[in-house]
Formats: sequence, structure tokens, C-alpha cells
Amino acid sequence: MTNYGSIPTSSHPSPPIDLEYISRAKHRIKSGLATRRPWKTMFDLQSLNLPHGFSDAISRIKTNLVHFRANYAVVVLVILFLSLIYHPTSLLVLAVLAVFWIFLYFLRDEPLVVFRHQVDDRTVMICLSVLTVAMLLFTRATVNVLGAVGTGVVLVVVHAAVRRSDDLYLDEDAAAEREASGLTSYP
Repeated sequence: MTNYGSIPTSSHPSPPIDLEYISRAKHRIKSGLATRRPWKTMFDLQSLNLPHGFSDAISRIKTNLVHFRANYAVVVLVILFLSLIYHPTSLLVLAVLAVFWIFLYFLRDEPLVVFRHQVDDRTVMICLSVLTVAMLLFTRATVNVLGAVGTGVVLVVVHAAVRRSDDLYLDEDAAAEREASGLTSYP
């Protein structure tokens, strides 16, 4: 007996969506983005003023680069993305590299281990930055890449120099005290 008008169906049902996997990914994204400081804190107008001298500027830059490193990475990557809008190949390369950034820098819960050696966040960020710039230079958007990275670095250094750093760790201590006393509420 033949069934000419029937549509063949698979005998294997499609696998159900793993809700636990989605929940873990969502939690990991939230915790990964937790290393990023609030933008409101970063651009607090009351914390912006000119440094008192060269040594004060260098001290502020060092402190702010450590404190806002994830925010600064996002700023430079956004500037780089905007500079490559008219270079589709470069945008595709940047999209692939953004996946590397997301999983190797922003969403890691534990330290990265390579050949049984622990790699710190700063080394990961430097390696990803060099890889990003190198791969984008191969896409023949050299002027755009160098201009965007230069603009991003200048903006980051200027912000780090004019952002007062004496109030940064006070916020963390106050948050730790609130959490210890049970005053912190989670949505």
C-alpha cells in the first residue's frame, strides 16, 4: 500500500529545549557582566575634575584602568564597531572576535587555565586586544582600525585621568557592609 499524498515524518522527536542550560547561560551572562562597573558610576559628573599634577594623573589612570577595565574594553569595542560600518568583511571578523571576547573575557566564572597555568584577566584582555587589532588589520581596514583604536585609547586615558579615583573603593566597602548586614535586596 502506497501513500502518495503523505508527508514523511521523523520517527525521532526533536530534543526538548534544555531549560537548565538556558538558565545557566542567563546566570553566567549576568555574573559575567557584573565585573563591569555601573555606567552611572563611571560617568558621575561630581567625580570628574582635572588632576593636580602629572603624578596625580598617572595615579588616577592606573587606578581607573583597573577599576573600569571591562567598561573601557566595551567603549573601545563600540568605537571599533562604529568605525567598521562600511567594511562588511571587517564587521564579520569583529563579530567572530566579539564571541571570543564574550566567552573568554566577559563571561568567565573561573580563571582561564592554559597548559595547567592560570592566566589573569589583564593578560587575557591584552591578548584579545592584540588578536582583534591584528585580525582586523588583515581585512584591509587598516586606517579605520588604527584610527578607532587610537581614538578609543585617547578617550579611555583622558577619562581615566579626569575621573577622581579616591571614591571608587568606598562604594565597594559600603556595598560589602550592606550585604553583610542583610540590607541588600535582589530583584
